[in-house]
Amino acid sequence: MKQSRITAILTVAGMLAAMWVFEILDSVLFDGGLDQEFGLRAWTFSDPWTVLTAPFMHGNLQHIIGNSLPFLVLGSLVAFSGLGRFLLTTLIVALVSGLGVWLFSSPLTLTVGASGLVFGYFGYTVLRGLIERRTIDIVIMICVVLFYGTMIWGVLPQHPGVSWQAHLFGFVGGLLSAYLLPRRERQNQSQQWRPGSQGGYYAP
Repeated sequence: MKQSRITAILTVAGMLAAMWVFEILDSVLFDGGLDQEFGLRAWTFSDPWTVLTAPFMHGNLQHIIGNSLPFLVLGSLVAFSGLGRFLLTTLIVALVSGLGVWLFSSPLTLTVGASGLVFGYFGYTVLRGLIERRTIDIVIMICVVLFYGTMIWGVLPQHPGVSWQAHLFGFVGGLLSAYLLPRRERQNQSQQWRPGSQGGYYAP
């Protein structure tokens, strides 16, 4: 489990590094062309895969700087649960956030940025503490609420050009992940271990 956590945290750092590489290339060489190619455009059916690529794109350096620290911190807290859970959480959040952006943004609106993932990780860490009720998860939940609790206001429309849709549905995706994944793990565990003839347990 320790190795899985280390690998997951390194994965978070690698994802952030990739975002920076893409943003630098886009700014220096492509003049925003990568955003146009890999960003999520609402109400278009031609490029559904941009749901997964849009979080890696950013509008400018200020945009990625604002997302970098919370992505690294909150992503690492999710990664503390292990690589498998982190990847599943990231996938669920990206899909739910992307679908919400696609449905509820104005037609042809281009959306980029990792803030949907950030809000998803925020929602996941908060609800996970309530569901799991383990000491470490409760401590993480309290710390996240203390340091990042004001993020919740980002799910409301506030500033032009800022996708509250990504924030809101990313947060919903994080809550959904926290609710579904523990249940899935417990269900798998109950299926794998069954009573043995001598009163013990065995894995089929």
